[in-house]
Amino acid sequence: MVLNPVTTEFLDRLAAALPPDRLRPPEPRYLEEPRGLFTGRAGAVALPASTDEVATIVRHAAEARVAIVPYGGGTGLVGGQVKPEGPEPLVLSLERMNRIRDLWPEEYVLVAEAGAVLADVRAAAERVDRLFPLSLASEGSARIGGLLSTNAGGVNVLRYGTARALCLGLEAVLPDGSVWHGLGRLRKDNTGYDLRDLLIGAEGTLGVITAASLALSPQPANRATAFLAVEGPEAALRLLAVARRIAAELVSAFELIHGQGLEFLAEVGPKVRQPLQPIPEWSVLIEIGGPEAFDPDAAIEAIYEAGLEGGLAGEGVVARSEADRRALWEVRESIPLANRRIGAIVSNDIALPLGEVADFVARAGHEIRRLGPFRINCFGHLGDGNLHYNIFPPRGETRAAFAALAGEIRETVHRLVEAHGGSISAEHGIGRLKAAALERHADPARLAAMRRIKAALDPAGIMNPGAVLR
Repeated sequence: MVLNPVTTEFLDRLAAALPPDRLRPPEPRYLEEPRGLFTGRAGAVALPASTDEVATIVRHAAEARVAIVPYGGGTGLVGGQVKPEGPEPLVLSLERMNRIRDLWPEEYVLVAEAGAVLADVRAAAERVDRLFPLSLASEGSARIGGLLSTNAGGVNVLRYGTARALCLGLEAVLPDGSVWHGLGRLRKDNTGYDLRDLLIGAEGTLGVITAASLALSPQPANRATAFLAVEGPEAALRLLAVARRIAAELVSAFELIHGQGLEFLAEVGPKVRQPLQPIPEWSVLIEIGGPEAFDPDAAIEAIYEAGLEGGLAGEGVVARSEADRRALWEVRESIPLANRRIGAIVSNDIALPLGEVADFVARAGHEIRRLGPFRINCFGHLGDGNLHYNIFPPRGETRAAFAALAGEIRETVHRLVEAHGGSISAEHGIGRLKAAALERHADPARLAAMRRIKAALDPAGIMNPGAVLR
């Protein structure tokens, strides 16, 4: 389908249909993504303040066959928020639509607009003694619409699930400009096809999410956190089984950390207090939270003792205060910043069946090092099988020197992920970075069905063209 660029005539018609100050020239921040892998193009930026205004924008774009690139907080890591090629699109930013519309504490439900920042949503829930459990390093800038559009995960998926599991209903503008009013608060609704699940994870290719009904949880009355050295991924998985036997579903997070990430922190910062010295090759960060009747400190101590007795864990640090807990989490949350300062040749966000993790890590390390003397930082949310498997140049060299090998490195990782029954995208989405890889590795029937869905809902092809499906 042929698309048209944003033109002066198109902007004049659109401006006449909108309140003042809804259209602006594109600023650099709307054309960049965090890793610098893509630079976007845009004819203008639209900043609607209501769902009706979003519908007006989409309707005009559909009539003119102008592409729309929805924009949330700009924190996506696969290029879904920028369009580097083709006719200049209209960037549609939801940042003005940032209200908490409704809050029902007794129902454990909060309704937020798509432009609401995750940290603000979490704070609103906390003010009524509730928890919105989606938590990730970019929560100070990531917005609800983008998090749902990529089905974001974060550190608490083990206990609470991904963004999809935390969403009860959506309001969205479809590609023809019609509005789907689906902001239900129901926990059960079997009335046909689930448009909510279709739009979540679609990365703006099937419509624009404008608001969401979000499921809240009780605030843990007590929490316990520990940072423990382990022998390796296999020992970490066995320790996870111990943790779940002792604390069942109250294990909120179980993070695997490789020593390379801690060494990056020591090399380039951010400066943090290293929990263990010398830096262990592998470690885990465990957090347990429960109600008043539950003693998480006793549970974490029992997990640690069982790990020591079983030869699974070595030295460890248990948080004795909230300040200790925050310091341990600061270490984990600073690792991506250190990665960025070092500069990865290839970053991978992958998922594996838990029983395949240890073998994958061993095989992938062997095959990657056959390609060169690379440093590998493997870390992530072990409780749900999500690893961030990132490859870096040798110390003293830059990633640019190995750019020619990036494609082979990435395909090596993807091939091994597929061989182990995993996914090439766990929580960051497909975007533009992985669109070609999806074609190579996705089930053909699934890919064909995705294309038919896209064609049915967006026949003009205006919604984020090039993302997910090339």
